[in-house]
Parts: sequence; C-alpha cells; structure tokens
Amino acid sequence: MSIKSFASKQFSTHLLDERRRDKARARAERERRRRGEPHRIEFFHQVDDPYSHLLAQALVELQRRYEVEVVTWLVEPPEDWAAPARALLESYSLVDARRLAEKAGFHVTSAEPPDAELVLSVQRQLAATLAAPEEPGAAATLEAAVVLGKALWGGEPVAADEGTVTDATLQATLSAGTERRADLGHYLGGTCFYGGEWTWGIDRLAYLEERLGDLGARRSSGAVESDAPIYAQPRLLEEPVPADALEAADLPDLHFFASFRSPYTWISTERVIRLAEAFGVNLRIRFVLPMVMRGLPVKRSKRVYILLDAAREARRNGVQFGPISDPVGKPVERGYSLLPWAIEQGRGNEYFRSFMTLAFSQAVDAGSDRGLRRIVEEAGLDWSEGRGYLDDPAWREEAERNREELFDLGLWGVPSFRVGSVAAWGQDRLWVLEDEYRRLALAASRHRA
Repeated sequence: MSIKSFASKQFSTHLLDERRRDKARARAERERRRRGEPHRIEFFHQVDDPYSHLLAQALVELQRRYEVEVVTWLVEPPEDWAAPARALLESYSLVDARRLAEKAGFHVTSAEPPDAELVLSVQRQLAATLAAPEEPGAAATLEAAVVLGKALWGGEPVAADEGTVTDATLQATLSAGTERRADLGHYLGGTCFYGGEWTWGIDRLAYLEERLGDLGARRSSGAVESDAPIYAQPRLLEEPVPADALEAADLPDLHFFASFRSPYTWISTERVIRLAEAFGVNLRIRFVLPMVMRGLPVKRSKRVYILLDAAREARRNGVQFGPISDPVGKPVERGYSLLPWAIEQGRGNEYFRSFMTLAFSQAVDAGSDRGLRRIVEEAGLDWSEGRGYLDDPAWREEAERNREELFDLGLWGVPSFRVGSVAAWGQDRLWVLEDEYRRLALAASRHRA
C-alpha cells in the first residue's frame, strides 16, 4: 500500500468514525447547557440563491415544530474555487430548485434569475432587520426572508427599500455573514450550522430534525400535525414498475456520468444499476476525470464536508462507506484504462461496481497491481488479459468526449445522469430519472391503448 493510500485510509477512518461524531455531539450539547443557550441554528442565506429560498421556508416550519432559535446571516456567493463552473451552477440551480420545490411542496422559484436591482433591494431590507453587524450572532427575521423571497422569486413587486441601510452597512453585513460561514468551515449559501455539523438545503434537513428530536427539542404533539420530516428525500423504486407499461415503451438509455474518485458516485452506483434494471434499459457509463485531475482546486473544507455528507447519505441508503483508499491520480487512470475493455466484455457494470466497492469500502489501492487485479477478478474478468490494456491511452479521448457532453448538458459535476432530454446532477436526484422513466412508460402505454 502506498504512503498516500495509507494516509487516506487513516484520515477517512478517523473522520468517518461514528463514535467520534457522537462524542462531538455530546460535547456540543454539554457546552450549550453550560451556557444556558437555546438550540441555536445558524442559517447562511444567499438572497439570489434559489436553494436558500427553499431552506428559509423549511426553517420557518422547523421553528414551529421544534424549540429552536434560527440566526440568519446574509452571505455573498461562494468563491470561485467553490463554484468552478459558476455560470452552469447558477443556470442549473434554477431548473433543479423548481423540481425540488414542486416535489417538496414549497413555493416554486422562477425559471429566470431575479433582477439584480431587486436582489439588492431585498438584501437591504433584510440587512435592516439585523443588529449592528459587529455584534456576533446578529439575527435577521426569518419570516421577512421568506416573504421577500416569495416576491423576489415569484416575479412580484418587491417593496421599496428607502430608508433601510447604506451601501457600507450592507457590505459589512454581507462580509460578516460570509466570514462567519468561512470561520465555521463552509463555503455555500443555503446552509445551516448546528452543534458542529452542517446541513445544505432542504435535502439534508431531515438529519437536523432527527438530531433535534433526539435532544428532546420537539414541541408537544398538539402543536405539530405530522411526525414526518419537513422534507424527506424520495426513496428509489418504492412503487412497483408496471410491466404492461414497460412492454409498450421503448425507453432511452440511462447515461451515468461518473468518476472513480467521487464518493457521491460510489453511493449512487448500486441504485443507478437497480434503476436501469427495473426499467429494462441500458446503463451507459460515461466516465470523466475528477475535477482535481483537471486542474480545479478542491480546498480542505470542501473535501471534509463532502466526506462527512457522503457518509451520512451512505448510511441512509444502506451503503458501506469507508475505509477509503483515495484513487486520485494513478489509480483512476489505471482504472479508466480497463473500463472500455470491461464494457466490451459485457462486464462494464460489474467492473465499475467492483472498483468503487473496493476503493470506497475496503481501502483497496487500485494504484497497485495487486489491488487492481483484485478489482478485475471480482468483476469476473481475466486479469492476464486486462493488464494488457493498462498502457492504452485511448480512454483519455473518451473521458474528454464525456466531459464535453456533460458541459453541453449544462452540468459539470458527478454523478450526473441523462434520460432522453432530461438531465440531473447528484446522487440525491435519482428520483428525477425515475419520474421521467415512469412518465415515458405511461405515455407509451396510453398511446398503445
């Protein structure tokens, strides 16, 4: 095992240890009680971010259900290193947030970005509800953020902001929130921090609800109509797929844009394969180079958050996560060099699954012959044949074509998916593809009838 691989395994094992997490949670709770403080959630609100608008709505409901105090900070957009494809991110977020809002039953955001002058007006009005920005923990009224956000994102008139705050005060308010977010270790808007842990958007809010429930912060049952989470991510294939609908449909392939280095790719792998099998479609693995191998920086705060978030998502989906041997660099290149061959042998899915399973749950070093041989053989392939492809550079052209198509779809990260004309990014968006397959199958069935 290489030094890098060993260090990766040791680091990830420590970071992902649930006992370490539980001890950190207990310390945070003891400190909160010692100080006599309420359950305080810090919300980092980026006014022109549609995910922030959805989260603000959810936090109003969270306050109704739990004995919590929400402190709202206004923040600036993420830095370039955290948004390496900013134009694509901003464009896609409008599409994705609308899908998410409809699924969750929240106010649906506009398909167009809000006017810059209206964004500034809302920022001014929210900044005016804050105490002096030099006071730590200054709070904006969450309800005001929701009301103004609905006008901003719904294309309605935004009340005038005369007499609110000066440019200098607004900038100081934004700077204070942005600095607070960085000090706590994050980089995105639409995020919450509570007791040492982060949640992004409404997608992860159920984790915060679960923790608050364990701490006894839930209000009496008479004040809350439902025990269900405010938003729970849809489970894949909960409803059976109608056989008659599939018989009538000629469904398109499922394109899976993936990376051997991506933990989110790993925790989506088995579900993507199951989804393709359930609808009887071909799964096309469209591998791309990891961002860091394309010269894009990934800072430590982002790496740590991704690992911690992927670990809890893995637990939710019953996927073993860790110990990890980070395959960045040579292991990815060696793994990709064999993937086209594995696909030609009709074992592409098995090889992909084997590589991800062994790298992300058993810390097998794919950079070594011993490790890669194990990956190949557990996929039911012949190592003596496969090793002949290790020096074949043809995969590089295919990886670049896949990256170009990914960008043409308006996407940039992995895992991403395409079904016909519908594309989605993220392991927590597989329901988008399932919904599309069900729609296409039902339409074909009705047409035949």
